[in-house]
Amino acid sequence: MSLKTDIEKEIKQAMLAKQKDRLRGLRAIKSLIMLEETKTSNDAGLTDAEELQILTKAAKQRRDSIEIFEKQGRKDLASLEITELEVISEFLPKQLSEEELTAELEAIISATGASGPKDMGKVMGMATKKLAGKADGKAISQKVKSLLNP
Repeated sequence: MSLKTDIEKEIKQAMLAKQKDRLRGLRAIKSLIMLEETKTSNDAGLTDAEELQILTKAAKQRRDSIEIFEKQGRKDLASLEITELEVISEFLPKQLSEEELTAELEAIISATGASGPKDMGKVMGMATKKLAGKADGKAISQKVKSLLNP
């Protein structure tokens, strides 16, 4: 079942339950999917990887907005973004824990033969593909830096 179909079912349930905040988050996801579908003009719909990429990008945008709103003291706007982020997170794969991320990155480092900071690009390229949706890019980057800098 596609993400779009799941979202449409969830929208109906949220409407029936009168969950306005959840409904707003679900509609945001649906609009992103529909926008991407019109860009590609692909009749078959989006692939799972494209759907994951859309959700990951939306979650990152919400996190960035939350950070900005909190710095500006706009708790009202931050809380709206937090509720949308929670809805988006429901459809993302489970995020890796700190230990799981470290183990994955150590395996990638040994597979690429990386030995120092100069090899960071090689490790990051492989890590971002393998861990897409499972870990935040910023967290991956910070962990790779700490692992490659003894």
